[in-house]
Amino acid sequence: MPRPLRFLCILLGASTACHAADTVVLLHGLGRSPLAMARLAHDLRAEGYAVHNLAYPSQRADIRTLSEATLGPIFANTTPSAAGTRIHIVTHSMGGILVRQYLHDHGTPANLGRVVMLAPPNTGSELVDRLRTWSLYRRLNGPAGIQLGTTHDSLPKSLGPLPSSVEVGIIAGNRSLNPLFSTWLAGPDDGKVTVASTHVSGESAHLTVPHSHTWLMWRRSVIKEVRAFLRTGQFIARSSS
Repeated sequence: MPRPLRFLCILLGASTACHAADTVVLLHGLGRSPLAMARLAHDLRAEGYAVHNLAYPSQRADIRTLSEATLGPIFANTTPSAAGTRIHIVTHSMGGILVRQYLHDHGTPANLGRVVMLAPPNTGSELVDRLRTWSLYRRLNGPAGIQLGTTHDSLPKSLGPLPSSVEVGIIAGNRSLNPLFSTWLAGPDDGKVTVASTHVSGESAHLTVPHSHTWLMWRRSVIKEVRAFLRTGQFIARSSS
């Protein structure tokens, strides 16, 4: 973005025209579809972003394969323009782990903007530890679902800290719709992931909200925070530790 326009954006509060050249890629979680991110897609398009609400076969391959197949073409086929076009990413749940895997394997793409992760299992989920040996769980969630535990072979734990070159904001929920699952999770949780497990070294900001894992990305207050972080690199509400 040219410097005069960027300065004007600050004065005007980042109007639609200020980021119309930027792209936002949306990545749903395990066992979900682009429909899960539909409200986010609608609201971000209304702000002027070019939105790509991606579908990927989350239950059919391991995380590295999914990451490469989904994000590889996004960054291989685009380069920063003279106007400073950036590609932001907003993820739900396992979608955030795909991003971390890509950054781990390739470093930070030159045109990567900001990243917002909603309820990411950044240190895994104890639910996977409990359920991964169940044949039904394995059939429903595939190779990637088995990798999301908290034990020694946890893939999220193996990915290390986020690179300092990328701004990542994380939003965690602390309301559960599944009391049984919550008995298997240590501390405040959203029914599938604990608040503590959403943290990762190198995060830029972290926010806890009173919503559940399944519906986090549909809440207007959460979408408002996503929009704010994409514009400014900060959440509106006070970040949580």
